[in-house]
Amino acid sequence: MIVAGIMSGTSADGINVALVRIQGRGFRSRFELLAHYEFPYPANVRRTILASMNAGSASVPDLSRLHFFLGELYADAVRAAQRRARLECELVGCHGQTLYHQGSPAVFLRRRIACTWQSGEAAIIAAEVGVPVVSDFRPADMAAGGKGAPLVPFLDYVVYRHRRYGRIVQNLGGIANLTAIPPRALPQDVVAFDTGPGNMVIDAVTERLFERPYDRNGRIAARGEPIERVLQQLLRNSFFRQKPPKTAGREQFGREFVRELLRLCHRADDSDIVATATALTAHSIGIAVRKFVLPLVEPPARFRELVVSGGGTKNPTLMRMIREDLAPLKMRVRTSDDFGLPSQAKEAVAFAMLAYQTWRHLPSNIPSATGAERPAILGKISYV
Repeated sequence: MIVAGIMSGTSADGINVALVRIQGRGFRSRFELLAHYEFPYPANVRRTILASMNAGSASVPDLSRLHFFLGELYADAVRAAQRRARLECELVGCHGQTLYHQGSPAVFLRRRIACTWQSGEAAIIAAEVGVPVVSDFRPADMAAGGKGAPLVPFLDYVVYRHRRYGRIVQNLGGIANLTAIPPRALPQDVVAFDTGPGNMVIDAVTERLFERPYDRNGRIAARGEPIERVLQQLLRNSFFRQKPPKTAGREQFGREFVRELLRLCHRADDSDIVATATALTAHSIGIAVRKFVLPLVEPPARFRELVVSGGGTKNPTLMRMIREDLAPLKMRVRTSDDFGLPSQAKEAVAFAMLAYQTWRHLPSNIPSATGAERPAILGKISYV
């Protein structure tokens, strides 16, 4: 079956579409990436999405309009991908654009509620593309007691498990998350969680100080030096000490966090501030690996590789900082491209895989990663 996977990350850069041929069942599934395309959001669309994320107040009519508008954009992206690749999909898996994610319960109207919202109307996609669409993947895991994230560990386990040594699979999207797969791991041995900010804080600081959407090729950070006192203060954030499973988003590392970072930096050189934001991502990954991953296996050296994917792989300064932080562990840093899975395509491929499992009536969350009490069949299906 050819499945189109659609991913829009927390950085709100745009839409990634992967066309994937999939066969098999469950963790024995096999896939072939046939094509992958990126469709950047127009500047006004990105501004609207970012303003809607974790907003203290918002217009309900505008949120509803955005939901249907994104459905139109996703449908346009799938049809454009099919035209370019000269292929037709039989199923679509759409993650949607996360506007809010609260994986842990909090009191609301006298009940403890966990919730999530991925925007983009799947019925629109199904009607315009002409095939069924699986969407809204996270709530089923949350209904089973999980945090609704991370879900990509299903793909990580399929691709990266190894008999002789462990791999840590690190994604650098808006939020950074890892999947730790010990040697000879069964699915229940996998540990996965968000490590903290990926590109989100770097992008926000760069936009604020340089009026650019991101630090292209890490050039600004490369000109600066991290401000050590600020970095250490930021790393005292309770999220970095919290035991997994855990998830993060703009609720933890959005506008308020960036405002505090800039306040701490005060009158520092702008390049140093971007370098500090970049080092924050690198060091928070190092903390997660040392504190929560290496104790899983004895001896720790059996985790030999860190496999990196996501937009952050395009930032050489960030990648250098990650290598330097992990150098004492003698851990080889690779990218998913080395395994035939382009870094930018990985999450779109993952949601194609998850959609395929749902279509086959199979669970695809990993409870040890999300904290769910049981495996769950993820998503809702919109038919033509």
